[in-house]
Amino acid sequence: MPFDKTYWDKNYSDPMSMDGIGNAKDHTRYLQSFFAVEHVDVSTIVDLGFGYGHLFREMLRTFKPHTAVGIEPSPYAFKKAKPDKLRPVPSTDLRLFEEDLLTWCRTGRRGNKFDLGICTSVFQYIADRELKEILPVLARRIKYLYLTVPTDIELGRQISELEFKDEYAIKRSREKYQRLLRPHFTFVSARVLESKHFFLEETTPFTDLLYRF
Repeated sequence: MPFDKTYWDKNYSDPMSMDGIGNAKDHTRYLQSFFAVEHVDVSTIVDLGFGYGHLFREMLRTFKPHTAVGIEPSPYAFKKAKPDKLRPVPSTDLRLFEEDLLTWCRTGRRGNKFDLGICTSVFQYIADRELKEILPVLARRIKYLYLTVPTDIELGRQISELEFKDEYAIKRSREKYQRLLRPHFTFVSARVLESKHFFLEETTPFTDLLYRF
């Protein structure tokens, strides 16, 4: 899909009321505190579809990584990205690429491995066959994934409660998303996934194993 101006005007008509934009600072405070409890260091970050850049900017300001990469497939949104406004400190090596998630996974030159990956409201626009190719690559390149994606039930509630229908989104059940993710990631907390490629239960810094599934 093109993700042109029509998409942004329709789906982001009131961006500051949306999760991950108007409350971007709340997301970053939650994640910062969560990692601090387990003494997990975040020094490299990748945003896998930064859109207008609100959440990406707050994550960079909070963690001040030495390396950061952002990708965004929409030419319309990408043109709005200003590296100088996103870069939290001059020492951060920040690179932005106008490309989709599948392309990023197929090109290893876009950075190597990252402590934290941010992927919010992206998976619902990706076909099953592409997700099956993407997920093992993400697990090899990202230790911790901050993931949000609406299930079929949540997309339905958007229509009934908010009178908003995302005509571009693919409807998948919670069970289907978990089946797709399970071979590659484990769920550590709300929205936080840990790559199975990097850590097992015996070595993970997240020691509350009771809550992992």
